[in-house]
This record gives sequence, structure tokens and C-alpha cells, in this order.
Amino acid sequence: MGRLGVWVTSHGRLVTLVWVVLIVGLGIFAPKVEQNLSGAGWQASGSDSVAARELAREHFGGNASSAIQVVVHATDGTPVTEGRGAEVLEEVTRMLEAEPRIADVIQPAPGATLSQDGTTAVVLAGAGVDTNEMVRVATDLKGPLQELSGDGVQVNPTGSSLLWSDFNEANLDAMLTSEMMSWPVTLAILVLAFGALVAAGLPLLLTLAGLVASAGSLVLINELVPVSIWAMNFAMMFALALGIDYALFLVVRYRTARARAGSTARQAVAETMDTAGKAVLLSGLTVLVSLSAVMLVPSPSFRSMAGGIMLSVVFVLAATLTLLPLVLAKLDHRINKLALPWAKTNATREHGSARFAAWGERLWKRPMAFALGALVVLVALAAPIVGLKTAMPSIKVLPEDASARVGYDLVQDAFGDGAPGALQILVPIADADAADSTLRADAGIAAAMPATEAADGSGYALIEAVPTVDPSDPALADTVDRLRSDLPETALLGGAAVENLDLKTQLDQSTPLVIGVVLVLGFLLLLIALQAPLISLLGTLASLLSTAAAFGVALLVFQDGHGAGLFGFESQGFLDAWAPVFFFAMIFAIAMDYTVFLLASAKEHYERTGDPKQAMVGALAHSGRVIFAAGAVMVAVFFTFALSGPLPPKEMGVILGVAVLLDAFLIRLVLLPVMLRLTGRAAWYTPAWLKKVLPTITFSHG
Repeated sequence: MGRLGVWVTSHGRLVTLVWVVLIVGLGIFAPKVEQNLSGAGWQASGSDSVAARELAREHFGGNASSAIQVVVHATDGTPVTEGRGAEVLEEVTRMLEAEPRIADVIQPAPGATLSQDGTTAVVLAGAGVDTNEMVRVATDLKGPLQELSGDGVQVNPTGSSLLWSDFNEANLDAMLTSEMMSWPVTLAILVLAFGALVAAGLPLLLTLAGLVASAGSLVLINELVPVSIWAMNFAMMFALALGIDYALFLVVRYRTARARAGSTARQAVAETMDTAGKAVLLSGLTVLVSLSAVMLVPSPSFRSMAGGIMLSVVFVLAATLTLLPLVLAKLDHRINKLALPWAKTNATREHGSARFAAWGERLWKRPMAFALGALVVLVALAAPIVGLKTAMPSIKVLPEDASARVGYDLVQDAFGDGAPGALQILVPIADADAADSTLRADAGIAAAMPATEAADGSGYALIEAVPTVDPSDPALADTVDRLRSDLPETALLGGAAVENLDLKTQLDQSTPLVIGVVLVLGFLLLLIALQAPLISLLGTLASLLSTAAAFGVALLVFQDGHGAGLFGFESQGFLDAWAPVFFFAMIFAIAMDYTVFLLASAKEHYERTGDPKQAMVGALAHSGRVIFAAGAVMVAVFFTFALSGPLPPKEMGVILGVAVLLDAFLIRLVLLPVMLRLTGRAAWYTPAWLKKVLPTITFSHG
């Protein structure tokens, strides 16, 4: 790593040229990221519901779960098929038929898509393209369709494609608002941490380079494989948070090395890379390994989200280890320019913090008192987790005025609670009567439409059934399970609500596997980095405490609704089903980031002195301020997402914000140092046989 730093400073023009080409080349595509990426892909690949959707799209004119339902409602109580309503229905049909990505356009049918009172009608626009493209179709059509409203007639397209389109729109506004809030707060924290504007600006510039490169890359990747819009959302957060973490660690270490008598810029860069650079590389690898476990979930949205974050981490890591050392060497002492008045005399001081050294001494003297205090807080916050409920997001994640939600409510009012979550049964024609009888006999089905035979001669029949309950009601899962047991074996049960249930089942099955893989891989990587089995194990397990506590808080806020008014959301009565598996990987990645920083510093001191006390106190003195500042930045970034936009980003902001708050300040600055204190030399013991297996990695520079 030291040699890499020296090489970078010696080949400054080449490194600069490569980064300029990368940023400019990929930056050309970056502005298109929000328009090109989609919100679809939330499906259990290989499930019966996905198979049913594809059969419906292929053989029944696109009458699948991704079809668009255009709800036309007469607000004055007159029949919608007469007068102005009839004109609107005709214009809706014309607009849909003019869109080449729409398959068949199905007119309202009495008893099915025309309400009994005649005031509400649904025109079905069949899906002629895949789910990702149907989201774009919904985005293109919803404005012109809504503009047909007026003179006593209301037009609101709805359905799963509209849900994602409306969510993407609300999410984009939220992301922009959050970014506008987080950057000034981040800069303020960095200025306080560094005491100089130039030094504080470096992490933000580094993060911006990583963001632009990753955004452009996602647009290009989307041309080959569909990428979820969430990939960019999470990538933005992680690039900002980790970019600042890594830059903090390197900049602080460089200032220390450069302040030594006789030190040159090149020597300071070499020392910085050989110590802090090594820790940053191992931290980045740990983050990548943790997130790679999410790839075990066989769902396109999850894999693209994990891939998007990993891509941003790779770019930020590359910029930290190549571009940043070059900038540090070029700026040299000018890094301390524009120092704040109170910090001018300390601009080039040794980065060891007297306050954190004193904190380390206090922990050394009274380890159990502080450890018990931290454990009480963490266990108390984690306790509610036993009552955690999860489900796929309901319509409540959308703003009340969103077209998909307004249309959803109109359909429910006109056709029953279960109408927005109609089930689709694809079955060979020979088994259609048996399937129809099963549906009509089931207590969970309010109504079943007559079987429709495929016009293309494929031999399939389609039956649509309306459940008795809302699509987000847990009772629907019982109905689906019962139907799958009672329907003919040849039948495939689908529909948007069933796709959600199948994805939740898949997530429930994948979560233990992902958690186990994350813990094992995290431990192995920490073991390789530290060469110390005991503290590697303790550092890995400690992360579970902050994760459990964060989900305990999430239950109180989002499931029970405490603080709903403060954060501006409507409680669904559960946590989104994807949160445990995905957020666990994210929280663990961030937690291990801090773990590597603290324990790498502790190991450096232990290698130098052989004294467990020096290792513990020195680690806090030399990395405590960085962890504190980085934690404050992450908490600020995450909580800005909690204050704006639809419900899922709020969950993301609160859960990650609370997790970082607890992990940085209670575990990494209290419990982990106490573990070093209580285990003493045993923390750093390596069996002889293990030394032969592991590569030799040291953190002391010499």
C-alpha cells in the first residue's frame, strides 16, 4: 500500500488523466440515471406468480399484474358511460390504443369492471412489454390521462406499474430534498472535525467523484440488465457516508505524518497508505463482502440494489486509494488553509486526541460500569424486536394524492376491499371448471369471473377472482395458501398481491442464510486483517447488538406508529419485508467499517508496544475522533432521508441512522474497547497453526 501511494504521487498526470476520463466519460450518462432506471423487479424469480404473469401477458393480451388500470369515475353520481363520461372513456381508449407498448385495451364490463351504480369504470391497458418498461409506460401516460379529468369526471390510472411510477416520482423529490439538507450539515461536521475548510472539502469532492462515476455506470449497466432505481438511492447514501469515512481516516493520518520533523510529502503519503490506507482497503473489502451476500436473494431488485451499492463502494474505494493520496501530496501543507480561528494553532498537530485518550483511561479503570450501561441501553432498545411483523409495502407508501393511490381507493369503493388485489388463475382449459368450482367455494373469495379462453389457441384459460380482504391484509396469505392446495395441480395462481406474498416468502427463507453468510464472511475477513481470532469474533458478534436495537426502534416507530406525526408518515402496522435482510447487510457493512478502523489502530499500537493498555487507549486516542466525526456524518446523512419522501426511505433513514448512532458511540467507543481491556493479551493471540495459514498483515509503519 505504501508503494501504491508513492507510485500515485510519481505518476500524477497519468492518475489525473484516468480519473478525468472516468468522471467525464461516465458523467455524461449520470444525469439520465433517474429516467433510465426502473422501480420494478420486486418479484420472486422462479415463483408460480411470476410464471402466471408471463403466461397472462403472452396469451391474454397483456392482461397481467403489470397491466395499467385506468379508473374513470363520475363525481356527480351520473352513469359514467353516458354524456361527458362516455366521451372521456372514448378518449382514454384512443390514447391507450395509440401507445405501441400497450397490448389489448379491454373496455369496462358490467359486473366486473363497471360498478353496479354505474359511476366507476375501469379500462384495462394490457402489458405489451416487460415490467420495467411498463413502469416507463405508466410514467409517460399518467399525466395526459389525468388531464382528461374535469366536468364531473375524474381519471386516475392505477395498478402495480403506476404504483412504482408514482413511487419513483415521490422518491426522486425526496432524494433531492435529502441531498440538499445533508450536504450542508455534512460540511459543517467536517469543518468542526478538521478545523480547516480545505481539508473538510476533500471528502466531499472525493465522494462526488465516486457518485458521478457510479451513476454513469448504472445507466450503462441498465442497457444490459435492468437496474432498480433503488440501486442509485442506496448508492448515493453509501458513497457519501463511506467516502467521508475513508477520506477522514486518510486525511487525519496524513496530517499527522506530515507534521513530523523532517517528513516529506512523499514519505507522509507512504506512511498514510501503509497504515490508514491498508485499514481503508480492508474495510472496503468487508463492506463489499457483506453486501455480496444479498445476491443470494433470487430477486432482480435485491441483486441490482446490492450491485449498485457495491459499484459505488468500488469507485469510492478506488478514488480514496489513488486520487486522494495524489491530492494530499499536491496540496501538502495547503490542506490546512482556511483554518478556523480556534483551530489555527492546532492545524498540523498530532492527530491523537487528548480527550479520547482520557476517555480510554476512564474505560480502562472502570470497564464493567461503562459496559453494563451500554448493554442496558442496547438490550432495552432491542427488546421490542420479538414482536416484529413484516409484510410487503402497501398502497400507504404513496402520498395520498398520488394517482395510483386515488385510483386504488376508487376501485376499492366501487368493487370491494379485495378488488385492487384481484387474483389471476391460469389453468389448462380442461381444468377450468374444477378451478372455477374451487374458487366459488372458498370463503376468502368474494367473486370469481367466468373463465376466459386464450384467443391464440394456446389451450389456457384465465379466471380472475376478487378476494374478500384488502391486498395488504394478512388473511390474504391464508387464502392464497388454501387455494394453492385446493386448485388443480396444473393451475398457476398469480396477481400483483400474490407476487408480493411470494416475494415475502422468499425473503423470509433467504434472511437466515444471508445473515449467516454475512457473519461468517465478515469474521473471516476481520480474522485475515487482524490475525487475532478472539477479538475478530467479538468484533463481529458485537455488531448484532446495534442491529437488533435499530430494528427494535423501527418496530416502535413504523409498526406501532410512535413518531408518525414527527416523521410525516402513515403507519402500515408492519415493517417492509425487505428491511431485515437488506438492512442487516448494510448495517453490518457500516459497523465493520468502524470495527476495522478501531481495531487496526489498536493492532498498530500493540505491534509497536506489546502493551494491551497502549493498544486500547492508543486506538481510542488515534481513531476515536475519526469514528466520532464519521459517525456523526453518517447519522446526519441517514436522518435527512427519514425526514422527506415516501415511507420506505424513511424506514431506511431511521433504521440506518439509529444503527450507526448506537454502533459508533456505544459499541465502537465503549463496548469494543472494554472487550480489549477485559481480554488483554488474549485478544491478540494467534495460534501457531493459524499463523501458517493466514497472510502476514501488519499495521505499524516501519
